[in-house]
Amino acid sequence: MTPETNTGPKELVEEFLRTIMIPDPAGARAFTAPELRIRFTGGRPMRDPSETSAFNAARYKWVKKRFERTDLVAGATDEEAIVYNIGTLYGEWLDGTPFEGNRYVDRYVVQHGKIIQMDVWNDSAEWMLVRAGLAVL
Repeated sequence: MTPETNTGPKELVEEFLRTIMIPDPAGARAFTAPELRIRFTGGRPMRDPSETSAFNAARYKWVKKRFERTDLVAGATDEEAIVYNIGTLYGEWLDGTPFEGNRYVDRYVVQHGKIIQMDVWNDSAEWMLVRAGLAVL
């Protein structure tokens, strides 16, 4: 599947996520509009998939997403669609400690077959506080 094929917004988002998790930010860029706006965990503004990959590299030794579901919001059109991808993260922290079951929710705005907006939330910050002894689960 490529961004040039005639796929729906849900499939586009899932293929983008598979590509960015390789990580292949250059390949993931093919699924995004030039005016892409990203709000990453903690409200961090970003403009390019390479920024999300760099952020993840500073936080995790490696990380992947296990999709639970991908939902297309009612009222979607060819011009604009809202897509949510929900699941869990798994991987290794920088010290090599494995983890899994870290919940995430991603929200995408797809316009004319390209991702124009991406919002990302997950439990990593809370888990990091617990690991540092600053919070309890």
